[in-house]
Amino acid sequence: MNKAVYIATSEPSSGKSIVALGLMKLVTSRTPKVGYFRPIIDDIKEGQKDNHLNTVISHFDLDINHEEAYGFMRSEFVKKKNQGKEGEIIDTIIDKYKKLESKYDFLIVEGTDFSGEGTAIELDSNILIAKNLGIPAIIVSSGIGKNMDEFIGDLHIAYDSFKERDVEVLSVVANKISTQNVELVKTGMPKYFPEDVLINVIPLIESLKNPSIKEIATAINGSFLLGNEEKNNQVATVKVGAMQLRNYLTRLEENCLIITPGDRADIILGALQANLSSNYPTVAGMVLTGGLVPEEPILKLIEGLSQIVPILSVKEGTFEVTNKIGAIESHIYADNKRKIVSSIETFEKNVNVDALANKLIQFKSESITPRMFQYHLQQKAKVTKKHIVLPEGNDARILKAAAQLSATNIVGLTLLGDESVIRPLAEKLNLELNDIAIINPIESEHFESYAQTFYELRKHKNVTIQMARDIMTDVSYFGTMMVYNNHADGMVSGAAHTTQHTIRPALQFIKTKPNVSVVSSVFFMCLEDRISVFGDCAINPNPNAQQLAEIAISSADSSKAFGIDPKIAMLSYSSGSSGKGADVDKVREATEIVKQKRPDLKIEGPIQYDAAVDMNIGKSKLPDSEVAGQASVLIFPDLNTGNNTYKAVQRETGALAIGPMLQGLNKPVNDLSRGCTVEDIYNTVILTAIQSQDF
Repeated sequence: MNKAVYIATSEPSSGKSIVALGLMKLVTSRTPKVGYFRPIIDDIKEGQKDNHLNTVISHFDLDINHEEAYGFMRSEFVKKKNQGKEGEIIDTIIDKYKKLESKYDFLIVEGTDFSGEGTAIELDSNILIAKNLGIPAIIVSSGIGKNMDEFIGDLHIAYDSFKERDVEVLSVVANKISTQNVELVKTGMPKYFPEDVLINVIPLIESLKNPSIKEIATAINGSFLLGNEEKNNQVATVKVGAMQLRNYLTRLEENCLIITPGDRADIILGALQANLSSNYPTVAGMVLTGGLVPEEPILKLIEGLSQIVPILSVKEGTFEVTNKIGAIESHIYADNKRKIVSSIETFEKNVNVDALANKLIQFKSESITPRMFQYHLQQKAKVTKKHIVLPEGNDARILKAAAQLSATNIVGLTLLGDESVIRPLAEKLNLELNDIAIINPIESEHFESYAQTFYELRKHKNVTIQMARDIMTDVSYFGTMMVYNNHADGMVSGAAHTTQHTIRPALQFIKTKPNVSVVSSVFFMCLEDRISVFGDCAINPNPNAQQLAEIAISSADSSKAFGIDPKIAMLSYSSGSSGKGADVDKVREATEIVKQKRPDLKIEGPIQYDAAVDMNIGKSKLPDSEVAGQASVLIFPDLNTGNNTYKAVQRETGALAIGPMLQGLNKPVNDLSRGCTVEDIYNTVILTAIQSQDF
């Protein structure tokens, strides 16, 4: 079940607030706990609250703090964007969103308003945020000032932009459509959008675009003389009072605002009397200009009337004030209940709420972005804090990753090496290692017992106690022995050592799990719109059919353990039964072994890479397959193919490759590439910590 929806627009003044309020009412009537989140809000002064956040939170009485309900203020967002810190922006937004997601049954997420600096990048940013949150979108577009072709064109461009980035669009909302054009839009829009996209049309409601007296007072810096309790009166028209009263009265209209100099007692009293008369329209309020205030007897007379309209006083002249009021764009405030209720009623009257509710509930995202996956890994690692040993404490990349991990408090760490070398290097790199243990194997209190343990485990291989002591000076052996003795939960090495050097100690005394004959590896390939599991790309040069089947089963279990539904593609140079030869026969045999051992797994093989990941090609070559075109676990027939393919995909697509993660050992030991980055080390340590939770 889907847990959120993203309300987006591609233009300012689209009126998406109506949709936000309407959706909140819809979801709160059907879901126990509903939250609200805005990734980016307009700048607010310290101590103030974002108006729209405050309106939604207060009206629906949401149990949510203002500070946790948004990601960034606009100026912060633009600054980080200009600094190239897009990843940091997304990480922060995901983190705040996920914290809310864990507390609520459903979240309404509202995109930006397209106002101020940075509007040119807002559409792309909204798409990127929705994609990384993994939630569908509702797109709102305004019909004001557009002909039919312009309106459809703008809306379709926005729709295509979301779909091209694999963000599902549940509904498009045509908002602020002239009443006479509503049916035209309703009948014209469906032919431009797929059948599964709900099309809703909301007419232009004049009262919703009308500013309140409160908004006018703020815009013109006016002070209330009287009638403050009616500040939410909405103004439909503005009437300047400069003529004789007998002529002016004929120009009054329903819910008009009267602007007149403060010394025009005739206009003031005449308009107030007209407001009380059943023969004249209702007056919404009055603005007295020029800094002039009616004399005491006049004010006393006004105060005694049975009904008083809001009266504001301003210093500016009538011309300047009228221009300011004409430029006001109306908003919805928390205390303007009439406007909120009117917005919700408008939404419910014009939107197919039942169909939309069903769409929201039934939607399930099939994609996961690299940022989402990394977030899930971090959260999973935090469930049970584990301790990881890093044997290569002299490597600057290891120290940088260790400092980052320590700052997040995700794992506990031990570095192996000479502290007199490691500390100065960390200081040179401006790194804090305060919570990280540093152990020199030779000086360790466990050195002798580790040597004795190794001797007992390997004496049948003619290892002597002195040989064991010599071997324990090697950081890879010492680190692995820490894991063996439960002094660490896992080990990560290989930044400065070969794969063989890292894995050999584990094979000698940690050994493999029961019923596992081969240690293998997987990479989590974080592509733009999905996570694929590649195995084996690091360990086994040329596995036989039995080993290949075991690698596939281990990889599927690893996939499932990390939240990825395993659909296994056993890769070869042919698909289905067409190919012949020893290599393809091996893959075919391995596939059958997996089916016999694990009938619960979805598997296809032999299959070519393009047929495994491309839906169109997959269905054309293997139309009855439940894996073709949607494989998530890709098993390569040999190390040559796997290693080259993962590196080609990584370099050519910019994919993040997390791993390799070793499978099959009794306790987690993972190998790094000697060309690894700080991010590679960081991610591999987190993987190792998660693996160790199962031991």
